[in-house]
Amino acid sequence: MNHDSPAPVHVPEAAEDFLSSLRTKKLSAHTLAGYGRDLRTVAELAAAAAGLTPAGLEVRHLTGRLIRTAFADFSGPRSAASVNRAWSAWNQFLTFCVAEGLLEGNPMAAVPRPRQPAKAPKPLLGDGSASATLLERIAEGARKARDPWVERDLVVLALALVTGMRSAELLGLTVGSVGGSPGDRRVQVVGKGGKTRSLPIEAPIERLVERYLQSRLSRFGLASLPRSAVLLVDNANEPLRRGGLQYLVRQCYRYAGVHDRVQRGTLVHALRHEFATRLAERGASAHELMELLGHSSIVTGQAYVASTAREVRQAARGNPVYGVIEQLGG
Repeated sequence: MNHDSPAPVHVPEAAEDFLSSLRTKKLSAHTLAGYGRDLRTVAELAAAAAGLTPAGLEVRHLTGRLIRTAFADFSGPRSAASVNRAWSAWNQFLTFCVAEGLLEGNPMAAVPRPRQPAKAPKPLLGDGSASATLLERIAEGARKARDPWVERDLVVLALALVTGMRSAELLGLTVGSVGGSPGDRRVQVVGKGGKTRSLPIEAPIERLVERYLQSRLSRFGLASLPRSAVLLVDNANEPLRRGGLQYLVRQCYRYAGVHDRVQRGTLVHALRHEFATRLAERGASAHELMELLGHSSIVTGQAYVASTAREVRQAARGNPVYGVIEQLGG
C-alpha cells in the first residue's frame, strides 16, 4: 500500500499565508511591508547557504543551523535594531509554521538575538519650559503660513502634550473620540494592536478642542460635524496625514523658536516623551505611565522615572552632611 508523502511547502508560499494571517491583527501597511522584506531577505540568504534558489527553499529545510547562518550574513551590514526586528518577524513566522504542522519545532532558539541598550527618553531639551514656550507662541500666531489656522495647530500640539498620544493615535481620532460630561471628559484612543485606552483631559484642553471645532465649522461653512468625522484635518478639511502632521509640528517648532530643543531622531514623538518625562518629574509612577502611554510593559515607564533621577535625588538629599553645611552657612 502506497502512502503518498505530503507535497512540499515552499517558504515564499508559507510566508504569504503568514502575512495574510496577520491582517486580523490590524497591523499598519508599513509594519506588514517590513515583515515581508525581512522574511524575503533572510529567506534569500538561507536559500543561498543551502545551495538553492529562493523559490526552491522549502519550510522543512529551515533548520536551526541554516537560519543561524542566514542571520549571520543578514546581521553583517545592519544595526542591532534591524536584526531584532527581523528576528521577531522570523520567530512569529516559524511559530506559525509549527502551528500549521509544517515544522515540528521553532528553530529560532538556535539564533542569538543582539542585545540593545535601553533607549533613553528624548523630551524637549532645556529647563522644562520649552512646551510652554511652544504653546504660547503658537497661540500668539507665531507660525507663518499662507492660510494660518491657529486653533488647529494649537489643538494638535496641546493634545499631544497632555495625553502623550502617538502620531498614529492622534491621526486616528474622530470627533466622537472625545466624550464624557463637562469637567470629566476623556479621549478614547485606539493604540497599537487595536488596543483601546481612555485618557482623561481637563477643562483647558476641552475649551481648546471646542474652539477648534467651532473654527472648523466656520472655516468650511459647515452646520455640524458627525461623530464619525476625523478630528484633525488639513487646510482643505481632509484628514490630516502623517506627513502633514510632521510638517505642521516641525513648522511650529521653528516659528516658536524651540527647534534647537528637539533631539535628533524625534519630531512629533518628542511631544510624547515630553509628556511622560514631565509627569515622571512630578511623581507619576512607572505603572501610571504605562497605562497612560499604552505600553504593554512597565519597563518603558521605568525609563522615564529613571531619567528624571527623582529617587536618586531624594536619596542624596538625605545626606546628613547637608545639615552640617547648613549650620556653617553654606
